[in-house]
Amino acid sequence: MADCHHSRNHCHPIIRMPIQQLPDHLINQIAAGEVVERPASVAKELVENSLDAGAETVQIDVVAGGQKLMRIRDDGKGIDQQEIALALSRHATSKISSLDDLEAVASLGFRGEALPSIASVARLTLCSRTAGGESAWLVEADGGDISAPKPAAHPQGTTVEVHDLFYNTPARRRFLRTERTEFGHIEKWVRRLALSRPEIGFTLTHNQRTVLHVPAAKSGEAERQRVARICGDAFGEQCVHVERETEGIALSGWIGLPTFNRSQPDMQYWFVNGRSVTDKTLAHAVRHAYRDVLFHGRYPAYVLNLTMDPAGVDANAHPAKHEVRFRDGRRIHGVVTQSIDVALKNTRPGGYNVAPIPMTRESVFNQGSMPLQSRPSAAGVRETLAAYRSMATAPSLADVAENATEVPPLGFAVAQLAGVYILAENKDGLVIVDMHAAHERITYEKLKKGFDDRNLVRQPLLVPESISVAESEANLIEESGETLAGLGLVVDRAGPSSVTVRELPALLKNSDVESLLRDVLADLSEAGQSSRIEDAGDDYLATMACHHSVRANRLLTMEEMNALLREMEDTEHADQCNHGRPTWTTITMSELDRLFLRGR
Repeated sequence: MADCHHSRNHCHPIIRMPIQQLPDHLINQIAAGEVVERPASVAKELVENSLDAGAETVQIDVVAGGQKLMRIRDDGKGIDQQEIALALSRHATSKISSLDDLEAVASLGFRGEALPSIASVARLTLCSRTAGGESAWLVEADGGDISAPKPAAHPQGTTVEVHDLFYNTPARRRFLRTERTEFGHIEKWVRRLALSRPEIGFTLTHNQRTVLHVPAAKSGEAERQRVARICGDAFGEQCVHVERETEGIALSGWIGLPTFNRSQPDMQYWFVNGRSVTDKTLAHAVRHAYRDVLFHGRYPAYVLNLTMDPAGVDANAHPAKHEVRFRDGRRIHGVVTQSIDVALKNTRPGGYNVAPIPMTRESVFNQGSMPLQSRPSAAGVRETLAAYRSMATAPSLADVAENATEVPPLGFAVAQLAGVYILAENKDGLVIVDMHAAHERITYEKLKKGFDDRNLVRQPLLVPESISVAESEANLIEESGETLAGLGLVVDRAGPSSVTVRELPALLKNSDVESLLRDVLADLSEAGQSSRIEDAGDDYLATMACHHSVRANRLLTMEEMNALLREMEDTEHADQCNHGRPTWTTITMSELDRLFLRGR
């Protein structure tokens, strides 16, 4: 063992070096390690600079996955002759001049290190011309050595060329992937930026082949077409525009209908003040809004922009600005959840004509339930179908053929198939309704309304339950007492690593208390808030709705079927049951004609 120890010391001797000031070139290369991970990092920094310069069009040309060449050309305001060399100096920027500016930064690229960092690990050429300039000016940097500015021919705007990335840092170059992989990362970032700024035109080429070309969108329909161009036609056809503002927080963008869902979260784009980010609070808020309209294990698709006071969000939480921190994450979570929930409520036959619910601070945060004794009784739910019989017989489609606008979205029932499906006729063709799934959603929404917007009822446990937790979790519980009480949980700290649950929501009195608390803690740790209590309550109500909905093989009269169709049209989220399955579909006359070869 002594020999081995001696051998290790011999191979790796400890060398003490004097403390010294690093040369500027090495400082730039160290800074490059923070912002220049791969060619995509370079493209991102340079394109964001173009956007901050007021560009209306941006051209990105890439050769060999960005390892040989990346050329970014824009038509922005350009850089003056006196400033063009300074642009390649460390900590030189036009975007901040004080700590207050840094804390409220609204531009995309503000670190003042991107250009000199890139220039330290590549051969860089910068050419720019301002609107009033007699000529353009060009500077070159090779391994950090910057040339004097010289006149050049160039239209208004800026072109940055980056050649031979990592040519002088071979260890970094060896970690780059294949040309196809590296370009894939660049394309992904350009698509994200194009989604965040629809008013700007983007063109991306690779090895002189155009990969993406999206002109500026000047209207809502043009923006939808642009989103469809980037995210696919299927998303463009099955998405809903969202636009809401409250208390200085604006949410806008496109969310996929529950029928358009994914097997993984690969089409989820968040932009905060124009910057592409990933954030657990925002992702959790959207997931909560979709909680009972998506099939289990599926993910929603969306392109969403959050605009707010820059002072309320820390954009410098990550060196490459991939992540943000909110000063009031709970408020942001509430605004996002309710905004998307309002849009999704209109997923029902006839769609998107429900009046929006006014949003207030109180409505965002007060998510209580009505007392248990006030909820609808099971007997009342079972009597729903009996009430249908008292309704007047609905007209047939023939009765209103002269005025097609009177035909409701689901039309009028014509038959029942196998005791499971209602067949109806509307002005488009044949409507097929899964009667159990449809009635389950109707019943579930009625039950939820009975519990919404009331004070949460807590019930003391007959025997308080002691639970062992990690010390960090016990600290979190102690810090989050008010938040837990708002969820209906009264939890006391009993020791360094143990807590006692004394009260929980009356609706969940038969729940597994320990599992519920651990799930809530996981949410609080990840996103700063939890919807587990509400989700568990919804699961309970969903079970009630399932048990008290019309079953398969139940024969319905024509009046009952038509009454069910009318209730679907008036029920929020009625396009899918609370398990995420579709409740109805339609086969148009043209589709039927094709089946029977009519018109040939």
